[in-house]
Amino acid sequence: MISKPIAVVTGGAGFIGSHMVDLLLAEGHRVHVIDSLVGGRLENLHHHKGNPDLVVEVRDIRDLAANDPLFAGASHVIHFGGIGDIVPSIEHPVDYLSTNVMGTVKVLECARHAQIKKFVYAASSSCYGLAAVPTREDAPIACEHPYALSKYLGEEAVLHWSRAYKLPVNCIRIFNAYGTRSKTSGAYGAVFGVFLAQKLAGKPFTVVGDGTQRRDFLYVTDVARAFYLAAMTDKVNHIWNLGAGNPQPVNRLVELLGGPVIHLPKRPGEPDCTWADITKITRDLGWKQLVPFEQGVANLLANIEYWRQAPVWDQASIAQATKTWFAFLGGEKK
Repeated sequence: MISKPIAVVTGGAGFIGSHMVDLLLAEGHRVHVIDSLVGGRLENLHHHKGNPDLVVEVRDIRDLAANDPLFAGASHVIHFGGIGDIVPSIEHPVDYLSTNVMGTVKVLECARHAQIKKFVYAASSSCYGLAAVPTREDAPIACEHPYALSKYLGEEAVLHWSRAYKLPVNCIRIFNAYGTRSKTSGAYGAVFGVFLAQKLAGKPFTVVGDGTQRRDFLYVTDVARAFYLAAMTDKVNHIWNLGAGNPQPVNRLVELLGGPVIHLPKRPGEPDCTWADITKITRDLGWKQLVPFEQGVANLLANIEYWRQAPVWDQASIAQATKTWFAFLGGEKK
């Protein structure tokens, strides 16, 4: 009997990582998860309880030794582990550089010593800053805040390990992923979590600016499928942009969710539109979007109870939470 291939997923109890675990198990892999639970939740993997093909370890990627047994015999490493959100990165840049850069280096060393077949890195489109749209992979790099810098430097480390150590790698720059199991706690951040908690509490949606700004929203299972294809392809040393290639106005999201709105001041350093040019990933991997925006939002509404314990943000608490953002990106003294 042929043994199942082993895939390691860092951040595998998190938003995208847990959907990656679902897909890998469905495709016949054994999956080893490492997650510090800073952003992830073991609840995201509970539906796999008792599955002998899943191993979950709660640890910090920065504590990994190069010969860590979790990586022994692995054929693939898919690296989502790290910390997100813009405002905390401005306030705690050392934590972000430590986790997202040196944590990535620790994972790379484990992958190198395990002689894996493919390492796929979850990069971020934030590296482009206020980019021209649609944004291609060769667009100028312009990191606007420490989170963007940390993710970009992590990507640079991945590509360096490929050059220096011949580690087979691919990188995917994610634009605006959304879907079930997105983060419910911590810093003020992604629009979906904010809006879903507000809807459950019967509060108005806090729309930044006039709501005409567009985001290249892509449903999480489509994101996971792209990473799977990037792991299984023979192609190496590629960077791909990943979005739907069809940006949606925030007002359209509000319309689909249904509810009253209040408007907040527009924030400095935020693009009016994020829009991935997906020509390359479509051509190279045969990837395509399968979940339309309307269907994705319907899936979220069907699972809205997940956000019941999430903080409910209002005008005053958002103003307080984003004070650093305005100071840092608005041109005031740092």
